[in-house]
Amino acid sequence: MATALIDDPRFLKHDTGYHPETYRRLEVIRAALEGDDVLWGRLRHVEPVSASEEDITRCHSTELFDFIRRASSEGHDRVDPDTAISPESFGVARLAVGAGLRAVDLVVDGGADNAFAPVRPPGHHARPNAAMGFCLFNNAAIAARYAQARYGLERILIADWDVHHGNGSQEIFYTDPDVFYFSTHQFPYYPGTGRATDAGDGAGEGATLNVPLRSNTAAAVHREAFTEALRQIEERFHPDLIIVSAGFDSRIGDPLGQLMLNDSDFSEMTKELMGMAERHCSGRLIALLEGGYNLDNLGGAVHAHVQALTGNGTDI
Repeated sequence: MATALIDDPRFLKHDTGYHPETYRRLEVIRAALEGDDVLWGRLRHVEPVSASEEDITRCHSTELFDFIRRASSEGHDRVDPDTAISPESFGVARLAVGAGLRAVDLVVDGGADNAFAPVRPPGHHARPNAAMGFCLFNNAAIAARYAQARYGLERILIADWDVHHGNGSQEIFYTDPDVFYFSTHQFPYYPGTGRATDAGDGAGEGATLNVPLRSNTAAAVHREAFTEALRQIEERFHPDLIIVSAGFDSRIGDPLGQLMLNDSDFSEMTKELMGMAERHCSGRLIALLEGGYNLDNLGGAVHAHVQALTGNGTDI
């Protein structure tokens, strides 16, 4: 299988200072991937191109776009108490969005079977009119809208296994029947959304599936809930593209979460999603980095995910 790695050293320039969402996250990820000579050699290495204002405003207001641009250029260090920003952040955030769009291009045009983009800043908390939770623009949501607008894909599944609920992604698509948002996450926890009863509204009713999990939920229970949720989704929704909001803060030992997954769990969840992609959308799947803040084990978790994407040991 051809797996694209969409990476750029400019992602390191989003300077957050002393903050969990640090450039060092990408350094440990790259070290883990590059340290495996076989895996590194199997990847197709691709550089992203910055997303345009038109791309970003398919999901966000012009006011938010202008606010992030202005806050960066004026030297502000925060856009909210949790979300750091620096003079380079607006440009880096556009590049992170662009990595998701490049991933869509590759899997739709046949340049890759699937793709992983280790981007920062992350995206799934970014709401239509507000940045929050370390996120400036919603990378996964914008990629979904781009796939629809650029390629005419109709049904997109966003599968979010970050420890935190992707409130921004849910809000953007809550009334949309064509983008299915699925999340497993710790609850109650930041940002306070993601109840099991939150299932979409209007035309989008039934196109949101939240699986809230209590802290310290056993990995086997977590995985069983994930598998059952995918079974339910597949009964009624056949995607043309799968986008993974790949947050590795649901791994055991993360300082910002209390879930219990191990590296092998990320591998197996990846394989399950790849199986769905093979059955319904010619294998088209992209994964975009969200959380993951334990620098001692983040690289290993991402390595397991990417190794599964390449088809190493995958039975689908």
